Amino acid sequence: MTLEMNVAQSVAGSLFIAVLLAALHLSAPGIRKLPLVPERATGSFAGGLAVTYVFLHLLPEIAAGNEAIGELLSDVIEPTPLLDLGIFLVALVGFSLFYGLERAADRPPRPGKGANEHPSAGTYWLHLGSFMVYNALITYSMALRLQTGVLFAVLFTVAMGLHFILTDRGLEEHYPRRFNRSGRLALGGALLFGWALSALAAPTNTLVVVLLTAFLGGSILLNVFKEEIPSNRNSSFAWFAVGVLFYAALLALITALGE
Repeated sequence: MTLEMNVAQSVAGSLFIAVLLAALHLSAPGIRKLPLVPERATGSFAGGLAVTYVFLHLLPEIAAGNEAIGELLSDVIEPTPLLDLGIFLVALVGFSLFYGLERAADRPPRPGKGANEHPSAGTYWLHLGSFMVYNALITYSMALRLQTGVLFAVLFTVAMGLHFILTDRGLEEHYPRRFNRSGRLALGGALLFGWALSALAAPTNTLVVVLLTAFLGGSILLNVFKEEIPSNRNSSFAWFAVGVLFYAALLALITALGE
């Protein structure tokens, strides 16, 4: 049982999702500090969902995209082992780009610079700008996700929404004053911009969609592991495991219903 939408329905549905995700960005600090629910529980549960999404849905999706590219180009280019690596190289670029930005944000201040001047405004806007592109890609491809399978698109939305709670925590730690003033609004605006772009110029080329998914996948991999795995995080393995089991069960159920 695979629910699908037509173009008009998917555009309306993706707008609803973009607004919902933008609202999550703005309310992330409050969600992390829900009464009677410790922040390490919400963060670790979100991390468990996001990690499960990466292993059970995102990586298979990237692999399937690689097969789609091979079929698409089979009449133009003879398949080679190097070509088979192409989609994964794009994912690696996404992973490496965000890792480089994290290193720039963590770089210690130069001699003579006060701690309050680090990271620089340029580093902040470069880092925030990369997340704005990241968010725009999520909503730019959302309408297409809804057209191919509503239930998986909903699970993707849940994973990304809770993933935003983790990225919000990291950005607030790096840039406590700047991010609280302008960052969340900018990230929410990027989500709406991605939706508007898809409404005006929806992605239709299979190759473009697959490459965007791979780039986004590499970025998600880095951000998920960076926020949940480090030992110095105020995290809970028990809540992480609950998130993993809960999301794995949902994915298994939806996959079974789709057969």
